Amino acid sequence: MMKTKLKNFIQHLYHEVEDEEKAEEYIDNALPSIGLIVMYFNSLESWLDSILCENFTDRTDSTGLIVLNKMNYNSKIELFKRFCDDFHVASQQPIEGYESLIQDLKECGRLRNLVVHANWQATDDEGYTFVRLKMSKTGMQQEYVQFSKDSLERIIELIIKTEFNLSTYWEARNEVLYGSV
Repeated sequence: MMKTKLKNFIQHLYHEVEDEEKAEEYIDNALPSIGLIVMYFNSLESWLDSILCENFTDRTDSTGLIVLNKMNYNSKIELFKRFCDDFHVASQQPIEGYESLIQDLKECGRLRNLVVHANWQATDDEGYTFVRLKMSKTGMQQEYVQFSKDSLERIIELIIKTEFNLSTYWEARNEVLYGSV
């Protein structure tokens, strides 16, 4: 989806930008997509929150919100997965697309984190943006990801598709649980 490159860390965390004007233009063009990623991801997470709250009781979100308070996105996915796995065991009716939904929920979180935690000020003229320092037995390396217009649009599409698939899954689950909804 996105190209990455590694640079060996040498004494100081430094990001080489040869053409600052071109790098700034690249960032300016990426900003609308970054905003859409944040907006659509927040919508996806809110929908996940709502579904989790419904698992506790359909009379109020209060109980679910108490549980979800300060819970991170990955923990919410794991809670959702436990509720769904329990439902599938009890109903003995697997719902098509469930496994890929869980994978997509996780991937949306991973990609969103890459985008929002990237050091956009450390974007070079080729669009490579510093995302993290990788440490291993062989030393430290600076990791850069190239967030192209295309790759940012694919992230947006994945988030929108995942929210749609989450809704579709939840409708199918409720139909199994309650009959025709």
